[in-house]
Parts: sequence; structure tokens; C-alpha cells
Amino acid sequence: MATILVTGGTGTLGRPLIDRLLGDGHDVRSLSRRPHTGRERPRLRSYAVDLRDGTGLDEALAGVDAVVHCATAPAGGDTEAAGRLIDAAKAAAVPHLVYISIVGIDRVPLRYYRAKLAVERLIEDSGLGWSVLRTTQFHDLVLMLVKAGARSPVLPVPAGVRVQPVDVREVAVRLAGLAAGAPAGRVADFGGPEVLDARDLVRATLEAGGRRRLLMPLWLPGGTFAALRRGGILTPEHADGTRTYAEFLAERGGTPN
Repeated sequence: MATILVTGGTGTLGRPLIDRLLGDGHDVRSLSRRPHTGRERPRLRSYAVDLRDGTGLDEALAGVDAVVHCATAPAGGDTEAAGRLIDAAKAAAVPHLVYISIVGIDRVPLRYYRAKLAVERLIEDSGLGWSVLRTTQFHDLVLMLVKAGARSPVLPVPAGVRVQPVDVREVAVRLAGLAAGAPAGRVADFGGPEVLDARDLVRATLEAGGRRRLLMPLWLPGGTFAALRRGGILTPEHADGTRTYAEFLAERGGTPN
């Protein structure tokens, strides 16, 4: 069994990934900006490290066999944080760095996507053994966005946009397998089982939560939405996930208030 460090260990992906790694018998180190509470258990050690400055990172990396980099900041700073992690991993002679990325970062001109692509390139050029997995949007993200929009009685929906949501636990299984194996470079994308129109996703989410909202389709201008309408965030040839968005909603009991 291996010793594996997970950055962003308290996040949406980090938690199920740690659970999976522990279930597979690995020793796991969880790294996040704030101290963990209530999660300590055999074979799990927690480190409060902020990748924005890297203090304490050397201790967390000492003796690990692989790092899975899940920590991310959509508001900015991913490239700098990844640079610090890479430098520290090289100093610690870490054999394998695994990175979770997003389908379409080379096709959709979002600033956040450009940062993710820059991190991929840093990892590829690092001299470390590496693996990169791109996935489609998590079910949880779709739910969060619809919930935020549903605060208003009129909910705008981008026209012509399709989404291929994937279950985060299935992504965790894929990442755990990569982390336990040899560096594999850029692996096949991992997408959800269905490509769905954004309007259908919004309607299903509202119905599951017992909400009624007026949906307003909007044809949004600009390069980002043009790329989305072209299917820039889809990977239908890799619809490898099995849990549908409807099943996710049923499990959650609808949308929380």
C-alpha cells in the first residue's frame, strides 16, 4: 500500500477521494487551508497548509508516494499554488503527481479554464512523474448553480448549452486508481453518462426540490458561450460515468432550501 497526499482534502472531491483511498488500504495525508475537525481516523493524517504561501508543505510531502492535487481556487491563484506544490514535490522526490482537470479547458475561453490549462502545462514540464484526468462538471456544481439562480422567481437559462454532469464519487474511484498506479500522462477524459440540455437540468432540479420558477432562455453573446453551444465542455465519446443526475437528485431528496 502507498502513502498518498490529497490537496483540497476537505473539498467536494477531496472527501470521497480520501474515503476511497482509505478503503483501498492506503495511508492518506489530507492537506487543506484549515485544520480538519472530526475526520481523524487510522491511516489518515491532516495538515493545515495554505498553498498560497506553502508553509508546512515540506513536512506534509516527506515520504509520500503520490500526490493528488484537488485544491483549486476559481477566484484565482491556481497557477502560483501549483508552482509551489511542484517545487516542493521535486525537492521531496515525490514519484507521482496526479492532477484533476476539466474537459474543455483548451476549448472554452474562461479565465479559470485558462489557469487550469496553465497548471497542466506546469505539471507536464515539471520533470515529475505525472497523470492528468479531465472530467466534466460534477453533479454538485450543477445543483449549486441552479440553487443560486432559484433565489429569484425568474431563472435565466443559457440557450443552446448542454452539460454532461458526472458523479464525484465515480471520479474519486478513477483518481484513486491513478494515484495507486504508475504515472500515465494525460489519460482518457471521464464524463457523465448523459448529455443534457441546460434547461432540462434546471427543470429537473426545481421539480426535485418542489420549486416553481419561470425559466427564461437567454442567447448569450461572446466566445465563452459560443464555445459552450458548440459542446466545448462535453466528451460524449467518454460517457464512462454510470450515476445519472436524476439519481443524484433522488439520493439528495431534492434540492436543499
